[in-house]
Amino acid sequence: MDNRTKKTNNKRFVRYPEGAEMYSMSLSKFQQLAKDAKACYKMNRLVLVNLDILDEYLETFHIEDEEFYK
Repeated sequence: MDNRTKKTNNKRFVRYPEGAEMYSMSLSKFQQLAKDAKACYKMNRLVLVNLDILDEYLETFHIEDEEFYK
């Protein structure tokens, strides 16, 4: 893992484009996910996403059904 990746993974707040890249999804999907998670902070025209809140929200989609993995 290079230094840039380590630094990015330790961030608590990111802008939409960076978050979309980190989570390997489209920008529009990441924006909607962040809004659904209520993880957005807006200061004038700057929007930051709290990754701690987003990760907690993502855990609600964790599939625990053993049948799914067969």
